[in-house]
Amino acid sequence: MTTVNETEFSDIYIIPDGTAFIWGRRTPSGLIQVRPDDYDEFYKIIRDTYDGENSSYLVKYKGLHYRVERTVTLDGQQYCARKMPHTVPDINKLGIEEKLLNYLKSLSGASGLILLAGTTGSGKTTTLSALLREFLIRDGGYAFTLEDPVEMPLDGTYHTANGELGICKQMTPPNGSWSAGLKSMLRSMPRYVYLGEIRDPEIASEALRAAISGHLVLSTIHASTVSDAIQSIIKYAAASGISEDMSYDLVGNGILAVLHQKLVGVPKRPVIEAVFANPDSSKGDQVRGIVKSGKLNLSTTIEQQRIRLSRGIPLFD
Repeated sequence: MTTVNETEFSDIYIIPDGTAFIWGRRTPSGLIQVRPDDYDEFYKIIRDTYDGENSSYLVKYKGLHYRVERTVTLDGQQYCARKMPHTVPDINKLGIEEKLLNYLKSLSGASGLILLAGTTGSGKTTTLSALLREFLIRDGGYAFTLEDPVEMPLDGTYHTANGELGICKQMTPPNGSWSAGLKSMLRSMPRYVYLGEIRDPEIASEALRAAISGHLVLSTIHASTVSDAIQSIIKYAAASGISEDMSYDLVGNGILAVLHQKLVGVPKRPVIEAVFANPDSSKGDQVRGIVKSGKLNLSTTIEQQRIRLSRGIPLFD
């Protein structure tokens, strides 16, 4: 007997007639049809859990969580259910390029916004959750996450090598309000703040202010490049009621790292393009200067930083 939980997949696609498909693993995108022995029970729970309002929701099925996205097509309702792991993956095992990974891990003591961009299904949540887990194991401290729905099981206690602890607590937006949730989190004085996604002007401006005030903020955004991600958060900040010039300054002062991730190959592995601002914001910084100028031509800087990392040269003197 093969169950849904035992079937190896990241996402299962269920079309309106109830047929289910998963990635076939032979090509980057090809699908195969599946029907585990308990599929009818799983499919019923997927359908019955929908509350008539939120198209994104979380389903618990026999000990595992699935993040479900419900869409309506010409033929009826269809679902994409993403299987969430029992544990947060070790970031050292995700296949991220070693020297880039080492630099990311070194940012655990910094403050600012680490923003990870990409398309849906590009592994953004997995990578950021694994990075937060690494920070808590390295340095300990208090972390708070705000997600809708909660995806990775980050909640718990983490033991550092020096005998201290890290604690992570997770929450969903109270009454659907992300800004109220973030303001409540910040009153708890967390060292790390994880936001599932920057999705509106108020949450963007609050996240940037938290980054500037000494927190290390991690979040995702939908964008196709590093520059597009920066432009998107600038637009969000400007739409919150501040002037365009102030939004450039706010983003320039707040960012620590902006990354774009995609999954390539068989098996899939993350490929990340990145640009970093100086963790010491009191010193001159080319990236912050470019962002504040509003002329987001970062391709040369991205390549220069990539070369320095690959050669083991410090990014900032």
